[in-house]
Amino acid sequence: MRIGIITGEYPPLEGGVGDFTRQLALALHALGHELHVLTTAGERPGKNFDPPLTVHREIEDWGWGSHTRLTRWIREVAPDVVNVQYQAAAYQMKGGITLYPRWQRRHISVPLVVTYHDLLPPYLFPKAGPLRHWSVRQLAQYADGVIVTNGGDYTALTESLEDAAPPIRLIPIGSNIAPNPPDGYERAAWRAAQGFAPDDKLIGFFGFMNRSKGIETLLDALKHLRDREQPVHLLFIGGRTGSSDFTNRRYADEIDARIRELGLDGRVHRTGFSMPAEVSAALLGVDVCALPYRDGASLRRGTLHAALTHGCATVTTTPAVETPHLRDGENALLVPPEDPAALAAAIGRLLNDATLRQKLGAAAEALAQEFSWDRIAAHTAEFFRSLLA
Repeated sequence: MRIGIITGEYPPLEGGVGDFTRQLALALHALGHELHVLTTAGERPGKNFDPPLTVHREIEDWGWGSHTRLTRWIREVAPDVVNVQYQAAAYQMKGGITLYPRWQRRHISVPLVVTYHDLLPPYLFPKAGPLRHWSVRQLAQYADGVIVTNGGDYTALTESLEDAAPPIRLIPIGSNIAPNPPDGYERAAWRAAQGFAPDDKLIGFFGFMNRSKGIETLLDALKHLRDREQPVHLLFIGGRTGSSDFTNRRYADEIDARIRELGLDGRVHRTGFSMPAEVSAALLGVDVCALPYRDGASLRRGTLHAALTHGCATVTTTPAVETPHLRDGENALLVPPEDPAALAAAIGRLLNDATLRQKLGAAAEALAQEFSWDRIAAHTAEFFRSLLA
């Protein structure tokens, strides 16, 4: 198949949707498909970046004016199927993409499939109110097929759509970071190079600073452990705020102020934006990975998949909807959201029990095999073929 993918962000822009799109496109190409990606105009990497793929960096603004350009691109590339990767922040919080299928359906003749990374609405215009969520439903209602990445979104979307809803398929995402540290990586040497003593206990947090991720809870838990005279340190792994969501910058400033308020300056460290191999080294170097999402753990979270793939002993929050893959005490420790005492207790339990860390890490790594990119690409291609048939 010739597959066209539309995405608001794509590397070298920082963002989970862009990283997901790149991994999916490469995996689909490995299965023998031809890939074209349409994304935001901007920085162009060197000629050897993703050579199997054709990346069109052409869209300056994702507002209503983008519709004509999107249709023209579809006609020029002539794909067998078009896949829109949806997350509001990736499209500058503008609503052009959500109404594209409804307004342009008569102008394109190929199946259009939407992949929802979440169901959060765009801004649209002042006082848009319920129209914002309505626009998200319109994107699905006028598509030919829908992919969701987790059970919660599947349930919410199927219940909100009208009777003539398109086929909806649940296909979880995978890790954007493979366990592939730099050549010659040695864990103890890496920790020493970062300035950590042999007895230090290192907690890792991976991902951009975002209000949904419960970082205040993690900082309060860190203070609780420090006050118990535990030699704990927290390492923020990866970029600070990403390229798309401007609200992350304000939240990151709040976190900096909170660190100073709690007197944790000497206990909090940052890798900054890093290449995948360096991120992998950090994930392999921490003792515990803490991901206290405010809305509960979900398989739509690429940061959670990265922790699983690296065999991290992980503490995260109890999912808001039933998620059979995550089992408390078997492949992760689950605690209530926004509960610093419970989070500190779970982290402390892992830091003091090497056997439990090893058990959870091995089970996490085994679970991650279910979310490999070759499986994700195969399920995605099969769904596309079913729509074409």
